[in-house]
Amino acid sequence: MIEPVVYKSIPAVDPALVARAAEIGVADLHEGLGVVAGRMALMSPRMRPLNRGLCVAGQAVTAFNYPGDNLMLHMALRLAEKGQILVLTNGGGEQGALWGEMAATYAMKKGVGGIVVHGAIRDVDALSKMGSPVWSTAISPTHPDKKSAGAVNVPIVCDGVLVNPGDVIVADGDGVISVPRDLLATAVENAAKRAAREVEIRGELAQGKHLFDVMGMQKSFDSLGIEIREGAWGED
Repeated sequence: MIEPVVYKSIPAVDPALVARAAEIGVADLHEGLGVVAGRMALMSPRMRPLNRGLCVAGQAVTAFNYPGDNLMLHMALRLAEKGQILVLTNGGGEQGALWGEMAATYAMKKGVGGIVVHGAIRDVDALSKMGSPVWSTAISPTHPDKKSAGAVNVPIVCDGVLVNPGDVIVADGDGVISVPRDLLATAVENAAKRAAREVEIRGELAQGKHLFDVMGMQKSFDSLGIEIREGAWGED
């Protein structure tokens, strides 16, 4: 059981690995983690960027907020260091926006790397103009109180994904993934291999080869016993 508590620091990871994760992006990291871990780490399609074209990566500073309240967000924002990612939840409720213009203004001044919100954000026109790197599951202008207990830098569930303080968050136009610290090196290595293979594939496509053949799909196709018929449907 987690009591109301604030931890002031998070475990460190190699900054070079975090930088490489940012270059790779969500899709390849999802693949690089493997079938099970990759799905467990990926937040749902509800978690979308407000401003497209951004890619951020950094260690998670987590905050669990009482529904309708964002006091714990402000403590997390106070503690967050440059490049870190705020990961906020109130259980996913849409009442009481967790993030808005004033918090974003301060976050940009501090150099916070990004914000992931399982819940609502507001002031979206202003956030769009300032290019705030925020991902959320909802938008609502509803007032958030600042008077309820919660916790900062403890394990939280954000949009169905367990996020531990210090896990590496990567977010881009495809969504958000939370890579466990102990799997980061493996995920980056596997994703880099996948990205290198895609470079090779593009080269083969440029030579005129079919994607179906380059990807080796014929074997899977044949194993399914699918019949290929000449002519058009209805003519046989």
